[in-house]
Amino acid sequence: MIYLILSVLASSLIFIIFKLFSKYNIDTLQAIIVNYIVASISGIIAYSEPIDIVYISKQGWFYGTMILGVIFITIFNLMAITTQRNGLSVAAVATKMSIAIPVVFGIVMYKESTGIIKIIGIIIAFIAVYMTSMKTAEGISIKRGNLIFPLLVFIGSGIIDTSIKFLETHYVGKNDVPVFSATIFGFAAIVGVLTIVYKAITGTLKISFKNIIAGIGLGVPNYFSIYFLIKALRYESMDSSTVFTINNVAILLVSTFAGILFFKERLILKNWIGIVLAIISIILVAFSI
Repeated sequence: MIYLILSVLASSLIFIIFKLFSKYNIDTLQAIIVNYIVASISGIIAYSEPIDIVYISKQGWFYGTMILGVIFITIFNLMAITTQRNGLSVAAVATKMSIAIPVVFGIVMYKESTGIIKIIGIIIAFIAVYMTSMKTAEGISIKRGNLIFPLLVFIGSGIIDTSIKFLETHYVGKNDVPVFSATIFGFAAIVGVLTIVYKAITGTLKISFKNIIAGIGLGVPNYFSIYFLIKALRYESMDSSTVFTINNVAILLVSTFAGILFFKERLILKNWIGIVLAIISIILVAFSI
């Protein structure tokens, strides 16, 4: 349980840092690329064994991390497009609702428990995510032409969580979690660096020192959010559908309260109802173990 709590705290810290980006006019793309580099280095430092490229390349999870790294940075860009075209609420709902994919995967693939209390808790969790993410009383409105972007965010985010669960279950050794995480971030960083190189060639690159500092600040909690999530998924008394549900809803709760406390955000009635439902869903899912 402690790993799940730490994953929630690390992921919520990422939210706080992202909120500071807009306040200090941080170039998000540059900061994200630096963040992936720092997150990868963090995993390498945490790895207890000497780094052996040949050994890593021969692991069953290696090509999976390559694909995940590309998906990581692709989904980030899709989230940015979704936010610009559909609003932050749509991006938040698409990301959080994606827990449906790993939850269904865990139930179908690994025959995880599906008691009535747990099912009710998961359903309430989806409602809570929607209501807590609303910023206006009218709810979400998406133009048909822009629907593809939140849909891709939904699918991509779900694939990330599902793939992490699959790879850590079947291929990642007990001591390989740090280097596994580092490799995912490493491939994401490679894609990001190639993007920076392209921008430099085309003359559209303007590197700022504050973007680098922001990326460093984001990289460490980003690494630990994945590291602790993998550790939580290995907790024998809690199946993956339970972990993903509690993790996502708890992140939403902590992030919401952080927004109120640090950024003076105001909530509408729907948000407060969503918070209550989120707490109820966590209790129901947790007690269904």
